[in-house]
Amino acid sequence: MRRLLPPAAVVAALALAVAACGGGGGDPAPPAASVADPSQVSGEVTWWDTTRPESEGPTFQALIKEFQAKYPKVKVNYVNVPSDQAQNQFQTAAQSGTGAPDVIRSEVAWTSQFASLGYLQPLDGSRAVDKPEDFLPGPLSSTEYDGKTYAVPQVTDTLALIYNKRLLKEAGHDEPPATVAELKQVALDVKARTGAAGLALNVDSYFLLPFMYGEGGDLLDVAGKKIVVNSPANVKAMETVADLISSGAAPKPAITESYANAMTALKEGKAAMIYNGPWALSEIYQGKEFRDKANLGIAPVPAGTVKAGAPTGGWNLAVYAGSKNIPAAYEFVRFMTTTEAQARIAKEISLLPTRASAYADPDVRGNPDVAVFKPIMDTAVPRPWIPEGGQLFQPLLEGYQALVGGMSGPADMLRQVDERYRGIMKDWS
Repeated sequence: MRRLLPPAAVVAALALAVAACGGGGGDPAPPAASVADPSQVSGEVTWWDTTRPESEGPTFQALIKEFQAKYPKVKVNYVNVPSDQAQNQFQTAAQSGTGAPDVIRSEVAWTSQFASLGYLQPLDGSRAVDKPEDFLPGPLSSTEYDGKTYAVPQVTDTLALIYNKRLLKEAGHDEPPATVAELKQVALDVKARTGAAGLALNVDSYFLLPFMYGEGGDLLDVAGKKIVVNSPANVKAMETVADLISSGAAPKPAITESYANAMTALKEGKAAMIYNGPWALSEIYQGKEFRDKANLGIAPVPAGTVKAGAPTGGWNLAVYAGSKNIPAAYEFVRFMTTTEAQARIAKEISLLPTRASAYADPDVRGNPDVAVFKPIMDTAVPRPWIPEGGQLFQPLLEGYQALVGGMSGPADMLRQVDERYRGIMKDWS
């Protein structure tokens, strides 16, 4: 999910946001449980979207056009902000009271953090939340903080092994690897028999979690309020990643731009396997190797010595507490999270709905990508929905970069991450 826009594009996006938003501060507006005629709501809504602009953006912009046709007195200012920059940019804007959007597409780990800081509008009883009982329990739980609802689930996701069937077959494998040990062997066979790389790694914290979960590791023990990132299980997981690189099963990835490099290698047939999520499929199908979609394989992430474990991810829509356009923002969030909107998103770009009713839609049921990812999602490992959750990835990312760059070994890397976590989780053991 990591991608960057040119600096000029980021500056332009922020300039538009500052011009379009009324700034923060003051007491949040009370929720409006009902509006006599929602189509008469007026105002401007600036939305910070974090989707990939080329492959996902068109679907969301089409939905915006539908919204504006239904709500002709509401103008939507669409701003695409890179997903790896939106968290800090929103926090900076909300803290200063200038330039924050009316609605932000918030990663599930950010929501409780923003809510704890007072940056989000409580949504309980508002028109933004429609039929909450229809949302899947996992995504819905990520919208809650301190007994209140601060967002509405838009899409949910997880990671899978995505592979080139042709390259695996040429390497002598008709089925994808089910374990990390098999992953290494299949990757080496691909390299030896086809010349392509076996596994392209993405140096990103989220993509490191399957290796940790696979060995029975985790970042935190939330129930016990313990930091457990520096554990023997996680050391073993980091040793596994290091071995995949040193053995040649995975080429040594670049510390930066590894996501784009891995995607390009897969699309061009230069790598046989990557870990990625449903958000990547619309882009992958644009690659020459997958013009025939039947050549793309999707399987659960390979299991470690303990289990197969993919992380839970996804995105929520949240309303800025300082918005001057609260009623219009509610209507926008409501519209963008309807069953119909989620079904269209799933049909066109294979993002997983958060509403149970959307999976009953014939177009969603008929999407083979959704059909494969849904059971993987159902068994994904929950992440802690705590205010500090959104701060855990940067130290882990820097540790992963140090490991790949040869600056730290597995044990040293985790000790350093543990020290950083103790600066964040000050009252945890």
